[in-house]
Amino acid sequence: MNAPWKPGGGLRDPFHAFVCDDHSFDLLRAVAAELGWAPEKVNKGGMRNAVQTLSISASPQILFVDMSESGDPLNDINSLAEVCEPGTVVIAAGQVNDVRLYRDLVASGIQDYLLKPFGADQLRDALAQAQAVFMAPRDAGPERPHCTMAVIGTRGGVGASSIATSLAWMLSDKKKRSTALLDLDVHFGTNALALDLEPGRGLTDAIENPSRIDGLFIERAMVRASDTLAILSAEAPISQPMLTDGGAFYQLMEEFRLAFECSVIDLPRNMLIQHPHLMSDVNVAMVVTELTLAAARDTIRILSWLKTNAPQARVIVVANKVQPGSPEISRKDFEQSIERKVDVLLPYDVRVASQAAKLGKTLAETAKGSKIGAACTALLAEALGAAEEDGAVNVKAGGKGDSLLSKIDLKGMLSSRRKDKVANEG
Repeated sequence: MNAPWKPGGGLRDPFHAFVCDDHSFDLLRAVAAELGWAPEKVNKGGMRNAVQTLSISASPQILFVDMSESGDPLNDINSLAEVCEPGTVVIAAGQVNDVRLYRDLVASGIQDYLLKPFGADQLRDALAQAQAVFMAPRDAGPERPHCTMAVIGTRGGVGASSIATSLAWMLSDKKKRSTALLDLDVHFGTNALALDLEPGRGLTDAIENPSRIDGLFIERAMVRASDTLAILSAEAPISQPMLTDGGAFYQLMEEFRLAFECSVIDLPRNMLIQHPHLMSDVNVAMVVTELTLAAARDTIRILSWLKTNAPQARVIVVANKVQPGSPEISRKDFEQSIERKVDVLLPYDVRVASQAAKLGKTLAETAKGSKIGAACTALLAEALGAAEEDGAVNVKAGGKGDSLLSKIDLKGMLSSRRKDKVANEG
């Protein structure tokens, strides 16, 4: 209730009321009619009915709720806040004449508290003040343009999900930016698991009922990891295919732009094929890879795809899980193959990774003070730097010409059969 009002949530009724006694019921209906509001929006039932009703319907602009039958007013107000859309102006009424209760209720987010029995003039004044509060411009402070970052793994197991959760955590915790984390691996996503959270049904509900997606849906469906980080993910049954044209995903991202400062999308690479439109408004594309032959091939293919299909996105190449010694492909050879530099290199630390999994924390949070922690900080700086760069500059690529894939030279690394396969795929 006391959260910032967010536009774009659709049309809302101007007024609802939930009262406990006949006198208040009749008075509210009469005053509502004077103000041009529908008298039938005045309901019997008090706080309990208000919570039940608003849990399945949109909140009004102004809500009047009678707390006369409430045994624990503060707890009930908190329950109301969980189902009440941000920006709703709440007026409470009750029979307890206690200044401490009044202060606690105001601190919880209500606009006013009327002591029963109240008169018509008191009610009119309270409703007029509520209207003025709702219509007043909200000072949201200096706003940053919304930034959408997509994290794409070139191969399964390269650690893209771990980097996505770490990036979202760092944006929310270190930079204090309200951040949405969207895990689009509907059946096997691990973002919620990495944060020690239950994923809920929000994402599957969105896919099954795209028409429900609005500001209120986002507020209720997303699971809060902290005050500044919320996650939307799923663990859909593996016997249940999720058939969608991608419209639900696109609509979710639109709502994120209204509700958050940053969005981090854990984007499985197959989504690029099925739903290429998801990349149309992405500001930063983080390509997570490893220093292997197969990863080099697929990095080239994904970079080429991004250059064609998401030219507005700034690309960051991250080499993850890099172990000491001799990798399958040296960093120098890898960079020559993909015709650009690796922007960030994250070392592989089994101890830190295991500790993060046991604690239910992100890799970045667990790795504070270590080499991998410093690499995560560099990753954050690179992502924010790319987001703030001129949007007219397209995907960074070292080479010129038609496609990166056509320029790969791995003659010393590939067998004849592998060369034929790469040539066919190019």
